[in-house]
Amino acid sequence: MVKEILEKEVLTIIKEIFPEADISGVSVDVSDNFGDYATNAAMVLSKRVGKSPRDVAGELIKALEKEKVNLVEKIEVAGPGFINFYIADKFFIDNVAEILKEGHGIGKNEKEKERKVMIEYTDPNPFKVFHIGHLMTNAIGESLARLYEFGGAEVKRANYQGDIGLHVAKALWGMKQTLDEMPKDSATLTEKTAYLGKAYSFGSDAYGDEENTKAQEEIKEINKQIYESSCDKQLRELYDKGRQWSFDHFEVLYKKLGTKFDHYFFESQTFVEGTQLVKDNLKKGTFEKSDGAVIFPGSKYGLHDRVFLNSQGLPTYEAKDLGLTYLKYKTYKADLSLVITASEQTEYFKVIIEAMKQINPDIAKHMAHIGHGMMRATTGKMSSRKGNVITGESIVNNLIEMARKKISIEGINEKEKENIATIIGVAAIKFSILRHQIGKDIVFDPEKSISFEGDSGPYVQYANARAQSILRKAEEKGIELNAKDYTGSVTDIEKILQRFPSVVGRAAREQAPHFMCTYLLELASAFNSFYANTPILNSGDVASYRVALTRAVSQVLKNGLYMLGITAPERM
Repeated sequence: MVKEILEKEVLTIIKEIFPEADISGVSVDVSDNFGDYATNAAMVLSKRVGKSPRDVAGELIKALEKEKVNLVEKIEVAGPGFINFYIADKFFIDNVAEILKEGHGIGKNEKEKERKVMIEYTDPNPFKVFHIGHLMTNAIGESLARLYEFGGAEVKRANYQGDIGLHVAKALWGMKQTLDEMPKDSATLTEKTAYLGKAYSFGSDAYGDEENTKAQEEIKEINKQIYESSCDKQLRELYDKGRQWSFDHFEVLYKKLGTKFDHYFFESQTFVEGTQLVKDNLKKGTFEKSDGAVIFPGSKYGLHDRVFLNSQGLPTYEAKDLGLTYLKYKTYKADLSLVITASEQTEYFKVIIEAMKQINPDIAKHMAHIGHGMMRATTGKMSSRKGNVITGESIVNNLIEMARKKISIEGINEKEKENIATIIGVAAIKFSILRHQIGKDIVFDPEKSISFEGDSGPYVQYANARAQSILRKAEEKGIELNAKDYTGSVTDIEKILQRFPSVVGRAAREQAPHFMCTYLLELASAFNSFYANTPILNSGDVASYRVALTRAVSQVLKNGLYMLGITAPERM
C-alpha cells in the first residue's frame, strides 16, 4: 500500500534529520494536482525547525532520494512546500498481476486478526412491519461485518427481536377481536403478515383511545400474562402462531438482503436476566427506587435518569437491553460488541453502557453503539400520518420491480431475470444508504438509486457486467491474460486499483462504508471512460494486458461490492 509505505519512509527521514521536531506521524495522500501522492510534511515541520517550507522540503527530498524507495520514480517540491511523489509504472502494472493472483482475497488484511467482534443489527419486532429503520441498520451492519471479516476478525452477527412487550399485547388483542379474518395456515406469508399488521394497528388504535378504557385494561392484562407465562390456551396459540409467522417472514427478507445471522436473542429471554440484574444491583445502590419504579440515576454521571423496572415491577426496554448485553457476553466474549440503531437512541445507549459499567466494567468496556440517520423521500418525510405507510420491504420490492423493467438480457428465463432484478434492487437501496456517512440523514430518490448511469449501486454493478462481457468475448477469441510482460504506460485505472487495500482498511478502521462507495464509483467511472475511448479486444499486442486489466477491475469491483453486502451479477 503506497500511502502507508511513503508515510513510513517520510517519518523515518524526519526523525533522522529533524529529531528536535518531535513528529509522531505524517500524512501522505493521493495528489489532485501533480504527481501521484503528496505530503505537506515540510509545511508542518517548518515552524518547528525554523526554516522555510521549501527549504525543509528540499532537505527531505534529498534524503529520500538517497534511500531509493523502489516504487518511487521521481520526487519534487511544488508550490509553498508540497512534496510530490511520482510512482513508477512498473509498480502499478505489478499490482494488476497481484490482483489476478489474489482474486477474491484482494483487499484482505490481518489488521483485525485474532479479534472477536459481535455486531447486533436489524432487530425487527414480530407482530409489526419491517420498517425503513430495520432496512438501514441491516445494510450498515452487514457491511461492517464484512469489512471486519476482510480485516481478519472473527465476526458473529446478532439479531435482537422483541417477542414480548406492549406491542405484542396490542397485536394479540387485535387478533382476538378479528379471529374471523385470520388467514388459514395454508395462506401465503404475505397474507399472514398483512393480517398481523392490521391486528396490531387495531390494537394500537384501541389502546390509544382514551375513552376505550376497557381495551386498555385488557391489553395491559394480556401484557402481564405474557410476562408471567400465565396465558390461557387460546392466547398462547395466537402468540405462537403470530410469532412464527413474523419470524418466517423476516427470514425471507434476510435471504433477499444477503444476511445470515449467527445468533438470535429475544426479549422473552433478556427480560429475565435484565430484571435479576436490576434487582441484584438495586441492593448495591447502582439503581434507586422512585415513585414505585426502579431507575438508574444517570444524572449522577452527566446523563439522564431512566426507568428500568416500572411501577408494576415489569422490566422496561432498558432492563431488557441490560439483560441482552449480559447474554451476548456469556454467549460470545467479544473484544468489540457493537450495536447499530437509529441515532435517536444514542443518548439512550449511553445510559445502558454506563449502567453496565457500574455493574460490570469488564463487559462495558467492550460495548459500542453506532447511530444512523433518518431516511427521507425526495417529496419530504416518509410519514404514516398521511396514509402513505412506506415499509422497508415495500421499498425493496418497488426497486426490484423497477429493475425488472430495466433488464434486457437475451436468452434468460423468468427465474434468472427475477434473480438479477432482486440483486439490482437490493443494490440500489443498500448503496443509497451506505454511500452517506453513517449518522447523516438520507434523501432517497428511487429513480436515481436504480439508475445504470448515475452515482448508484446499479451503476457500479453495470460497470462490472460490462467488464464481464469483455472477458467472455476475449475467451471466445482465445486472448490470454498477461499483466507481467507489459511495458507500456499506465492509465488512471491502475492507479485507482492500487488504492483498494487502503480504502478497505480505512472503511473498517473508521467504521465508514461510504469510503468504499466513493472508491467504487471512481473506479467504475474510470473503467467506463476507458471502455468508451480505448480498444481492448482489438488492440494488437497490448490486448492481453488490457483484458488482464479488465479482469482486475472486475475483481476489485466485485470485492468492493461484496463488502457493501451487494452481489455483482455478470449480466444486466
